[in-house]
Amino acid sequence: MNTYEALASTVIIGKENRLLSYDDSLQLVGTGRSAFVFKIKSTDKAMKIFFPRFTHLAKEEGEIYKILQGVSYYPTIYYIGKNYILMDFIDGHTLFECITYGEEITMEHIKEIDYALALASARGLNPSDIHLRNIFITSKGEIKIIDVARFRQEKDCVQWDYLKKAYQRHYVKAYFPKKIPAFILNTVAYLYKQELIPFYRE
Repeated sequence: MNTYEALASTVIIGKENRLLSYDDSLQLVGTGRSAFVFKIKSTDKAMKIFFPRFTHLAKEEGEIYKILQGVSYYPTIYYIGKNYILMDFIDGHTLFECITYGEEITMEHIKEIDYALALASARGLNPSDIHLRNIFITSKGEIKIIDVARFRQEKDCVQWDYLKKAYQRHYVKAYFPKKIPAFILNTVAYLYKQELIPFYRE
């Protein structure tokens, strides 16, 4: 058993994906729909541990990151385990956090995200499930995209198109607040999923 396997084995996930315990050398930095993400302390690496019913995504997401290696907009992948992947730790804020903290998202950021997705498409992938929580603006002002497990699905995803439309029609306007509480963003996301925001489906 290698060091990373041993470290991953310390992460105990109980019923209803409740995190029960993990090694002191790990720092929980994120919780998603299918995994917990830990920073390995005193390193620049992160470990994404998938919930028991999503362990198959470790191989899928890891393989997609391998396809994207060399594209600076995506983190480097170092190891693929049976229920985890080891990758770069990203120091920065997601677009969701930028909005809740009042940090500006510029048109240049939007163009870079478009370019990053185009580079993934050029490698035969189909960028999907793009949302505010899986796009980072790093502490150096760079764009990083994570959570690429659905980049090989065949169905076209238009979420990023709708987000850009919202950005262009509202966010850039002088009247639009650049700092919005998380509960409002979460409410908008819920209404979108329920198809109760027809404006962006024109």
